[in-house]
Amino acid sequence: MGKYGYKLNSFNVMKLSHSLAGGLWLLCAFVQAQTVQVLDARSGTPLPGSVAFCEKPMGSTLADSEGRLDLNLLSGCAEVHFRAPGYAEAVYRLDALRSRNYKVELEPDPLELNPVVISANRWLQPKNEVPVKVRVFEPVLDQPQTAADVLGKSGEVFVQKSQQAGGSPMIRGFATNRLLIAVDGVRMNTAIFRSGNLQNVISIDPFAVQQAEVLFGPGSVMYGSDALGGVMAFYTLTPELSRSDEMSVSGRTNLRYSSANRENALHTDLKLGWKKWALVLSGSFTDFGDLRMGSTGPEDYLRPWSVQTVDGIDQVVSNPDPLVQVNSGYAQSNLLGKLMYAPNQHWSITYALHFSTTTHYDRYDRLLRTRNGLPRSAEWKYGPQLWNMHHLEFNHRKTTLVYDQLRLSGAYQRFEESRIDRDFNDPIRRSREESVDAYTFNLDLTKGGRNNTQWLYGAEAVFNKVASMGTDLDISTNASSPGPARYPNSDWKAYGLYVDWKKNWSERWTLEAGARYSYFGLDADFSNNLDFYPFPFSTASTAESQLTAQLGLEWKAGRQTWISVHAGSGFRAPNVDDLGKVFDSQPSSVVLPNPDLESESIYSGEIDVRHRFGTVLELDIAAYYSYLDKAMVVRPSTLNGNDSIVYDGELSQVQSVQNAAFARVWGIEAKIKAVLGGGFGAYATATYQNGVEELEDGTTDPLRHAAPAFGRLGLTYERAQTRVEAYVLGQAERRFEDMPQEEIAKDYLYALDANGNPYSPSWYTLNVQLRQKLPQNLTVFASVDNLTDQRYRTYSSGLSGAGRNYVLGIQFGF
Repeated sequence: MGKYGYKLNSFNVMKLSHSLAGGLWLLCAFVQAQTVQVLDARSGTPLPGSVAFCEKPMGSTLADSEGRLDLNLLSGCAEVHFRAPGYAEAVYRLDALRSRNYKVELEPDPLELNPVVISANRWLQPKNEVPVKVRVFEPVLDQPQTAADVLGKSGEVFVQKSQQAGGSPMIRGFATNRLLIAVDGVRMNTAIFRSGNLQNVISIDPFAVQQAEVLFGPGSVMYGSDALGGVMAFYTLTPELSRSDEMSVSGRTNLRYSSANRENALHTDLKLGWKKWALVLSGSFTDFGDLRMGSTGPEDYLRPWSVQTVDGIDQVVSNPDPLVQVNSGYAQSNLLGKLMYAPNQHWSITYALHFSTTTHYDRYDRLLRTRNGLPRSAEWKYGPQLWNMHHLEFNHRKTTLVYDQLRLSGAYQRFEESRIDRDFNDPIRRSREESVDAYTFNLDLTKGGRNNTQWLYGAEAVFNKVASMGTDLDISTNASSPGPARYPNSDWKAYGLYVDWKKNWSERWTLEAGARYSYFGLDADFSNNLDFYPFPFSTASTAESQLTAQLGLEWKAGRQTWISVHAGSGFRAPNVDDLGKVFDSQPSSVVLPNPDLESESIYSGEIDVRHRFGTVLELDIAAYYSYLDKAMVVRPSTLNGNDSIVYDGELSQVQSVQNAAFARVWGIEAKIKAVLGGGFGAYATATYQNGVEELEDGTTDPLRHAAPAFGRLGLTYERAQTRVEAYVLGQAERRFEDMPQEEIAKDYLYALDANGNPYSPSWYTLNVQLRQKLPQNLTVFASVDNLTDQRYRTYSSGLSGAGRNYVLGIQFGF
């Protein structure tokens, strides 16, 4: 008899051995079956967009192209939540998955489109636990030509375009350097992001974007400076490990043609996976011709002439087709490579290389200006826009005393841009070249606490080195000489520590609070411009700190009603563009450096109400109010006591960027989605915003980046392998009486009303698109955009939108 009174006879030994063998078999089966496949409950097809996550300890894993998930990454999790766009959530205990043969079937729910988000706190989490408004955009169906179009075609983000190679989003009354762009969690904003319209977002390849998110409202607690109006977060293709002992191979090739600008696009990507290594390679090459506008609309937008230089003489020539926006074409190339190494279930290391470049492209709106009845510019273009990023990221998933998940990343980015312009019949061509070397380091950690609490905390360090130079070339003699630089050579740095606390009080209540301490500084050397401008200083330095905070509450007020309330603050530190730039903001004025500039701050609150009427209708309405204090604005100034200087051969009023104003903006955003039955659905989005900015005399003026009302209305049909959608995209009128003074001064951008005053007319486009999946992993995309051939121009833009546009795309998958 054994120590515990157990008699070891032959029968018991045999029974024990069978039990041990059975237990070992179960253990081995469970370990091997940590790969779970997520399927559509009705069709049985895999769901590659699915995600599994655990609330305690916090963790998540994304499905591969076959809907397979590696649950080894969720070790220690009691219950696993499975979600996918367009499907209801399913929750299973790990030990219950064996009885389901490690397959999870999700029931379709057309109203549940974006179940998880990343941008709100830098980690994947359920959307219904996020007290701020976040929208998710998947660029596949709309077939956007640029990353700016990913946002603009949604009907929820307004996008301005100065040229075809452009796209400057406007969110809740703010734009440009008051919005933040992030790529795979790395901030893209640099120290030379300007207050004028930006086009840096087009450097991101829409073919390589796996998911795009927009966080509406201040995001400074998580992202630091610049996140005043919102955060645009782009997540690109990720490597996929093999789920077997054999190498996995998958990929796709896309071809697309668009008639309005004779676009020819080629994209291909390849994924290779082994047990511990995975690789993804992607390349996109696009050529855009001159964009043709529509035939019905304001004649003020027509382009009846252009400038040609013949034998060194500038000439105004007739445009044989005024609908064609001459000199608006360009080409772009994008490359992406990611290599991942996962030595075990706890660690993964990923290196990513991003590369993007364009050809030269004209600043189209500047070519519309005239002076004394003649074109003001013979040429005005940007040099190739180059963006290169090296990104190394370490991820550790294991419960320790201080974290459950750790992510450490370092990135180096190189930005190059230039401006080339020459006045009409002036032989001097001015070139201004800038480069930025940007270094970013991020440490993000999560830790589950007692009583359903979650801590998210981390640190960030950013360093930008700006180099700027100018060259003047006499095209008649080919002689060049140094010219004034656009910026001082500068170093800009920012450091931040943040903490965010979240508590699920019950299934109905989630409370979240966070804070961030930031320190930033700038050192500028103006010696590259002292030969051209008699500044009373040769260097300038500034240093400042900011404390920002946020508080949010998510309340499930009823079975199908959710109410979110959020209040937060944000800031934008002065960068090199604010403090040190020399540029012409408008004719006969020049903006000069101001070394005494301070940061601007925003205080914002919002409420978001979402209600579902059964399984057929969902309504989402958000309202917000924001106040911007110590706003950085251009105001009259002096240089050595003089209020005017000669700049580019013209007597110009001296101005500088100053903390001299406030701004207020409020708005309402609504979205409705309906399931009509028989595969049909309908939706509508609408955004209204109203804002004012303080003027020099203390009065207020409409806020420039508070766009007119806009939205999208659509009808969809989806059944089996076919999806058809018809939708209307449009903008309300902005009357002359409601136009900002800054925009009125740029009357060449706008149509003229009955009194000859500039205004932005309302417009709409009617669009139809089809996605058809065929055998052999072949998918066809076809659309007709702007069916009625409307001639329109989005508010504040210099480029008219595309006329009737036939688009054909083919995707080959393997």
